[in-house]
Amino acid sequence: MTSYLKPFIILSSLFCIVSCKSQTIIVDTQEKNSVIINDTTFVNLKEYSQDFEYDMKYATDDNFLKSKVYDCAECFLRLKTVTALVEANSKFMEKGYKIKIFDCYRPLDIQKKMWKIVSNPKYVANPAKGSIHNRGGAVDITLVDRNGKELDMGTSFDFFGEEASHNYPNVSEEVKQNRILLKNIMTTTGFNSFDSEWWHYNLKLGLNDAVSNVKWECK
Repeated sequence: MTSYLKPFIILSSLFCIVSCKSQTIIVDTQEKNSVIINDTTFVNLKEYSQDFEYDMKYATDDNFLKSKVYDCAECFLRLKTVTALVEANSKFMEKGYKIKIFDCYRPLDIQKKMWKIVSNPKYVANPAKGSIHNRGGAVDITLVDRNGKELDMGTSFDFFGEEASHNYPNVSEEVKQNRILLKNIMTTTGFNSFDSEWWHYNLKLGLNDAVSNVKWECK
């Protein structure tokens, strides 16, 4: 009887070793996946959603500065801004649209570079004070349809005239409805609109964050 028990005990011991080891691996993986990221940490939007369109204007010379000021086209924001933006985009997608990104977080050094090119607070925020773009709480956006075509918003991005204002009356009914659509969903997901620029939205919870010069690596 004892001779029959020995192989069983050995087999049971081996099973326990393998089983316990696999449980340890599972626990280690769960611990890694449960790392808590502070909501003010800067993160790459692309790592949280693949449902956005991009036209990062300042990573090209197709902007009012006529100069490329970013080394590469990446959209970094504070995590809480990303969370709210993903929520807003999901609501747009239910209606057949997506957000297209023009600009996101802007390191202070980039703000200084822009100020050196155009030293006018009407067009560029003075880096001495910084803007909410430098805080990781602002986005410049528009909407595209299912075919990737931009909705008519009445003016181009970074058009610095009264026609770009949310309150400008002399635009078509289509433009009015497109701006209302953009504004309504953004403001119900935690953002404030900027009256003179239909494309600019600030996260309400990001207004008091510190100006930052955190930079990302270009890949």
